[in-house]
Amino acid sequence: MKRFSFAKNKRLVSNVQFKEVLARGQRVSDGLLTLYMAQNDCGHSRLGVSVGKSCGGAVARNRIKRLLREAFRQSQDRIPADFDYLLMISRSRTRTDKSGPKEAIRQLTFEQVRTSFLTLVNTAFRKMG
Repeated sequence: MKRFSFAKNKRLVSNVQFKEVLARGQRVSDGLLTLYMAQNDCGHSRLGVSVGKSCGGAVARNRIKRLLREAFRQSQDRIPADFDYLLMISRSRTRTDKSGPKEAIRQLTFEQVRTSFLTLVNTAFRKMG
């Protein structure tokens, strides 16, 4: 198994899993992403991604999901294990960008997403104690 793989056991896949993280998770947000972070009993970290239709059509939403998954995959050695992470695009990002939500999403880069993700994880981890 590769060191930075993204196997199915590292994903939040069911609606129940998503609701658990939303219910008991620590929420932090910046201008780009919203992160819910909750401890799990799996022995490894898991990621869930939720991207709404306000972010654009299927092509734009799938691009965002790929960026978010890759940021998680490449950052597994820098984030705390034994946590579930639920990532979403901040609503403020899709509402306040003057060029429109589709253009704002199109201009996202991998570096922006990864930096935002790591910053939010550190912030949430400090809040949890």
